[in-house]
Amino acid sequence: MLVLLPVYRPGPELLRLVRDLRTDDTTVLIVDDGTGPDADHVLGPAEELGCAVLRCFANHGKGVALKTGFRHVLSTFPGQDVVTADGDGQHQGEDVRSVAARAGRGNLVLGVRRFDRMPLRSKFGNTVVRQLFRAATGQSVSDTQTGLRAYPAGLLKWFCEVPGERFEYEMNVLLAAAEAGHRIEEVPIPATYLDGNSGSHFAGVADSTRVVGSLVRHAFATPQPASRMSL
Repeated sequence: MLVLLPVYRPGPELLRLVRDLRTDDTTVLIVDDGTGPDADHVLGPAEELGCAVLRCFANHGKGVALKTGFRHVLSTFPGQDVVTADGDGQHQGEDVRSVAARAGRGNLVLGVRRFDRMPLRSKFGNTVVRQLFRAATGQSVSDTQTGLRAYPAGLLKWFCEVPGERFEYEMNVLLAAAEAGHRIEEVPIPATYLDGNSGSHFAGVADSTRVVGSLVRHAFATPQPASRMSL
């Protein structure tokens, strides 16, 4: 299992997840999105635990961090599926392993959260976006905002070409996959929220606008044949 953790201003929750994941033949890759020296107290111990750590010089956004990780996997671990997770305490090792168990089929796999356990702001936003996604694509996805996903090895290069630098990137991946006819699988997970999900770096109105903007642009774009989006 190869786990990619994109982080920004990581806290002790990241090390707890790393310790949980560092079993058997699990490889953990951390991409720090420009935190700088302030992350040394967390990333240093993570490296001592055996994690590979890539550091971006500036904060560009989660989408850039994910694509940086994908490119590293393509060059260093070719042929490996990638499981991504959030390092803010939201995901546990057991959740990551549940999603990883469904990888290897060539499909995008989502770890979907229970809405009755979401903080109000997350629940409302996800409900609206989920409905917009269905209207734009004709497909239903239970949790469009989840960061716990399994990306198949055969599509990693293609995922690197999907536009988006921040949180809208993960939405663009779903839109592109749906348009190309790639199957999207779901695995229920019991997500944990610490202090009302205060550790999330989702920037409220700004990131919500980017995510909804991706949906609106997709809805009004001229449809393209799925074969043009496939590998």
